[in-house]
Amino acid sequence: MHKTARYNAIMRELETSGSCSVADLTRSLGVSDETVRRDIKALAARGLVERVHGAVLLPERTGEAEFEKRMALNAAAKTAIAQRALEEIEDGDAVMIDNGATTAYVARALLARRDLFVVTNGTEIARTLVRGKGNRVHLAGGEIRASDNAAFGETTIQFIRNFRARHAILSIGAVHPEGGFMDFHLQEAELARAMIEQSTQSMVVADHTKFRNQAPVKVCGLDGIGTLVCDRPPPHALAAALAHHEARILSVESEPEPDDVADAELA
Repeated sequence: MHKTARYNAIMRELETSGSCSVADLTRSLGVSDETVRRDIKALAARGLVERVHGAVLLPERTGEAEFEKRMALNAAAKTAIAQRALEEIEDGDAVMIDNGATTAYVARALLARRDLFVVTNGTEIARTLVRGKGNRVHLAGGEIRASDNAAFGETTIQFIRNFRARHAILSIGAVHPEGGFMDFHLQEAELARAMIEQSTQSMVVADHTKFRNQAPVKVCGLDGIGTLVCDRPPPHALAAALAHHEARILSVESEPEPDDVADAELA
């Protein structure tokens, strides 16, 4: 049995019973214990199932609920960042917006503008902005990720390359004076790079917790982004590095994140 057929069979079993033991799946699929465990690991990596000792079950939360949980974190900061980012966008602008919790807040703020030409990979962002006055919204196709209902992959990238925009508005996993702008998933970084390439100006929206992280996938160097919009100014080392590359920092608050706190959490 091909692995795709096995994946579908496992999901059908879980839809019926809610959970299955590895031994039960081994018998029903007619494959080895090792094969079942490998399939479960692959499905879990996509957020479709949860693994427990000797068994697998459907997640307690849907992908939409997981995304809502992310949006609830630092909600006040994300709202303030979105309002500051709004000041950079004019009626009639063409914008590319990647999928993220903070960019979802930006999308809500952008309802204050009209006649926007929008390109996005996020279903939530598209659903928000299609309600705007005179907006034209283009939603990229591709494989939909269960955790946030966003499209990723080569099909998505090729779709993005059909357009040009004035602004790319991007979420990010981490910002560091040496590592630059980073993310936790290769597909997210590839999508961000495509949007940067297809836009005249690039803007990253990030709350101060992103200054305490490092992430494994590089999106671009500090010279690749024109504007960073944040709730608090970055630590002095990062602010100096951004200034060196002539990047603008638009901060809601004036008190910077302490360098020692950021460095301690980066270590």
